[in-house]
Amino acid sequence: MIRAGRQHLVRTLADLAAQRGVGIDRYNRLKPYEAEGFPAPISSPESRTRLYDGEQIDAYLLGKPVPPLPEPEVEDDGDLLDRRECAALLGVSPRSWDVYKNDPALIEARIEAGGVEHWPRHAVKAFQAARPGRDAAATRGGRPTRTGDQVPRDQVAARVAELLDADPTISAATVTERLGVHRDTAQQALTRLRADRIADHIEAHPALTPAEAAAQLGYPAGQVRRATARAEVVLRARHVAPYLDGVAAALHRAGWTTAEAAPDVQFPGDDLVVAALVLDGDQAPVPALVWDERYGWRTAASRRHPITKGAVLPSEGDGVRYLTGGITPAPGDVIAALEDTDAS
Repeated sequence: MIRAGRQHLVRTLADLAAQRGVGIDRYNRLKPYEAEGFPAPISSPESRTRLYDGEQIDAYLLGKPVPPLPEPEVEDDGDLLDRRECAALLGVSPRSWDVYKNDPALIEARIEAGGVEHWPRHAVKAFQAARPGRDAAATRGGRPTRTGDQVPRDQVAARVAELLDADPTISAATVTERLGVHRDTAQQALTRLRADRIADHIEAHPALTPAEAAAQLGYPAGQVRRATARAEVVLRARHVAPYLDGVAAALHRAGWTTAEAAPDVQFPGDDLVVAALVLDGDQAPVPALVWDERYGWRTAASRRHPITKGAVLPSEGDGVRYLTGGITPAPGDVIAALEDTDAS
């Protein structure tokens, strides 16, 4: 976490590399941060982006004693928490937090530090206190607190997550009654949330099947056939995520993307893993790239809508070209294939 009042001291690996006068690739090859006595990251251990406290770094580089930070048990409402720390505070999975963070109050409280989303501890605690909770969700014949006749679409997932937290057996009909949303909207939200949580449970207990994980989570078998199927797709998406992140980083280093962003993963028809990468750099050879688990990479002519509707495979031509090299070619091979595209 970023301790209260220390946001201005946050440094990324790129900052540390610049401080040493080398590029980030060379810095990562040298790995000075693995040396004994180097200050520990202030980011979560599982975080993809390492963040450090600048005061500690400067002291270490000058050979001075590294000043300690407050102990983890010492809480301040001004502390900034990342997604994993917010999830831990609420007692939910990080995937559930990804839903909750769309609550308007949390959107307003969100702070970016070192390129990573954080939330003040007080905002997370206020959100937790305002959640309807088990008792409110169990009250039949009424809607949870803070909902009206029609919940805005961008808040549906968070509201349904609260109801599912309180009652794993909740049905789409009950969600419709409580939130005043369309039955299809309720069913879709329940399916996606249950699928994500089933996938979380399987990652924690790899020997389980999706059906067994659903049963352990308390989901009725008759309600989760679609969710268990989607959970398998979610797990495949998570498995391929590091590879896609590597390609995104390579495209950024090539100067074809302005930000080293993770791909936008989608599940057309809930059955396939498809990801899109928008190439917004000035010298980018194509507007966008699409990865599909059936065939690998292809180019796209549109930055705004790179993924075709449903699971239809677009034909080559009009800016679409399928890249050779298999389903998961090395990032360097993807770059080389795009350079060929640029040359042609």
